[in-house]
Amino acid sequence: MNMEHNEEIVAGLDIGTTKIACIVGRRNEQGKLEIMGMGKSRSDGVNRGVVTNIQRTVESIRAAVEEAENSAGVEITTVNVGIAGQHIRSMHHRGMITRQSLEEEIRQLDIDQLIDDMYKLAMVPGEEIIHVLPQEYIVDSEQGIKDPIGMSGVRLEANFHIITGQVTAARNINKCVARANLDVTELILEPLASADAVLSAEEKEAGVVLVDIGGGTTDIAIFSDHIIRHTAVIPFGGNVITDDIKMGCAILRDQAELLKSRFGSALASENKENEVVCIPGLRGRDPKEISLKNLANIIQSRMEEILDHVYFEIKNSGLEKQLSGGIVLTGGGAQLKHLRQLTEYVTGMSTRIGYPNEHLATSKVDDVTSPLFATGVGLVLRGFEYIERRKTKHEEAPPKVKSHSHKFKVGNFFDQVLKGASDIFRDDEA
Repeated sequence: MNMEHNEEIVAGLDIGTTKIACIVGRRNEQGKLEIMGMGKSRSDGVNRGVVTNIQRTVESIRAAVEEAENSAGVEITTVNVGIAGQHIRSMHHRGMITRQSLEEEIRQLDIDQLIDDMYKLAMVPGEEIIHVLPQEYIVDSEQGIKDPIGMSGVRLEANFHIITGQVTAARNINKCVARANLDVTELILEPLASADAVLSAEEKEAGVVLVDIGGGTTDIAIFSDHIIRHTAVIPFGGNVITDDIKMGCAILRDQAELLKSRFGSALASENKENEVVCIPGLRGRDPKEISLKNLANIIQSRMEEILDHVYFEIKNSGLEKQLSGGIVLTGGGAQLKHLRQLTEYVTGMSTRIGYPNEHLATSKVDDVTSPLFATGVGLVLRGFEYIERRKTKHEEAPPKVKSHSHKFKVGNFFDQVLKGASDIFRDDEA
């Protein structure tokens, strides 16, 4: 495989409740993201976005990464990893620094210092800060500044949206990735990654709600005027719907999952009374007939409950009247038939399904444009953002990706970020 040796390649690892996906991408000449390969495996050690079984999760990560390596013809050493779960909290805080000189312009270094100070905030025991997101800057009491670089001023302040999570949850993710012989570049809140993959700049400006319906959790991110204003994680997802079908129809869980994905609908009124599907009986027992209308009733009642929680978060954010971009549904749960109509009915807001093709070039991996992989694609996009930030900070290009027979290592150019991470610069000749 002929590639330029200075090519930057990024891998994103989405550790979900139902699946673990590893996506490998590079930037093409037009700056679009080209997906080189993808691997996915069943996730058996994660519950509601949190790792509950280390060994099973490590095995699933290895399987997904190996498939992605073979698919892309690269060797993966570092990954951008998503974090979710009901332990995620968000809060608002104002920070300030006093600059020494009025003569010198405000530089990126001043902003970095202000953001770094936020990471030192005293947290509740057992919690740590995952993201510090500036909302707006204030320079010498002049409010509403989006980008203060180049301005003069002594007192630099900013309003921040701060996202926190449990130390143990983050540590367990790091442990799983390390045991799979990989290094973590950044831990990224999953709805932020999904938003990067499926939302347009116009929607973020107009005001939009991203709803990422996963297997174990439903993640929400609300944007207005290009800035993230509110984040929340609801501890329900597609798996509770599957469990309801299993109980309501008295069938096996795998059969319930198949029924949901093949015949499920979020609107019972769309199904006729006489539509039925046959499920094989257990060990010689008679097959079971299941009414599709009954199936849709089960799905609709649980989906309405999830959407009620979403609508509560929208009202709670105080931005309900400023969201002309409406709602964008993504994640595996967004593939449910008639979900868009039900969402519009419950919330009264215009809705579309979000596919992660906003920044994608055409690639040989067709599956990747499914809402299922929005988080994975977003994690790769975030990886490239990280590289740009490091370049700006150090004003130097990252180390080049070395040739490794027909393979290339993904991630040699990343810096060590997380404490306790081993040295990620590896020697090819070792």
